[in-house]
Amino acid sequence: MIPRSFARHARLYGYSKTTSLLPYRNRLALPIPARSRVAIQTRHYAAKTEADVKIEDLQELYATAKDEFEIASEETEKKTVYAADDRAAAQEELAKLKTAFDDAVRDSSPDVSAEIKSRVGQRIRELDRAVEAMEQAALEE
Repeated sequence: MIPRSFARHARLYGYSKTTSLLPYRNRLALPIPARSRVAIQTRHYAAKTEADVKIEDLQELYATAKDEFEIASEETEKKTVYAADDRAAAQEELAKLKTAFDDAVRDSSPDVSAEIKSRVGQRIRELDRAVEAMEQAALEE
């Protein structure tokens, strides 16, 4: 049962009659004012495009190739026993990435392939140049 003073307060300040009080012992919960209620809005996200799906796959391969490059670079700088194997692993992952990139560009429509090239192509070229520079540095030593 709602105390009379509370009911009067609720009417004066625009609380709705349909709001129920929460069943807490020895506590009186204030209902939400009717004028401050907001309809729950759901946000609809756009479906992923063909380009987005292919780019996500390429980004995963890029992350792996970059990790291998960083490991190989550290090992090459330290001149450890594992440096040659790590450089070979970096080359292998880069080759996988480049093959997947070429396949994605070739098997897509012109619009999708242009988007793939613009969003991923530059990073792949930079990684390729970095791996080549690392190989050159290893050969010079």
